[in-house]
Amino acid sequence: MSALEDAQEAALRFVGEEAGFAQVTTLDIKGFPVSRSMTAFLADDWSVSLVQRHSHQRMNQMRRDPHILVTWVGSPAPGATNERPHVFDIGQLPPRAVFVRATTEFMDEEWTWDCYEREVHRQRSQGFDRAPLRSRDQVREDLVGVRLEPYRVRLEGFGEGAQSFDWTITSTSGDS
Repeated sequence: MSALEDAQEAALRFVGEEAGFAQVTTLDIKGFPVSRSMTAFLADDWSVSLVQRHSHQRMNQMRRDPHILVTWVGSPAPGATNERPHVFDIGQLPPRAVFVRATTEFMDEEWTWDCYEREVHRQRSQGFDRAPLRSRDQVREDLVGVRLEPYRVRLEGFGEGAQSFDWTITSTSGDS
């Protein structure tokens, strides 16, 4: 397996098992970045699914400008080193980070329900049951699903030393 493939596998595992909340950045009406922590579900193809309440301002931001950045950041990898800092030595190890630049695609009702049902059942099977369990009608009334089509991915902290990995993903729909 190549260094990139190893890093990709480790990054997917990190997001799924350790990272927890993502930081999602959209652009406000004046073009300034707006970030917030939220649940985001990363798939093996680097797409991201979000299921959020209709009332959040970020839904309007995504409709107005579909460009989005999703970031997961966590503690340095076991065995991480920073032997040759590039500019400054702050006495810290770099964190692990997964960055997915993407464009938004709003899910239809069925797609939203499927995503909600899959993720809520996965969470509940792990004992995470404090969020309200919604019916199909409640999901239709209260929630909206968004699929984030990945454009570019960057991984930091998953290689040797300060090695990072970047790659562009070509859309399968032909509108890259």
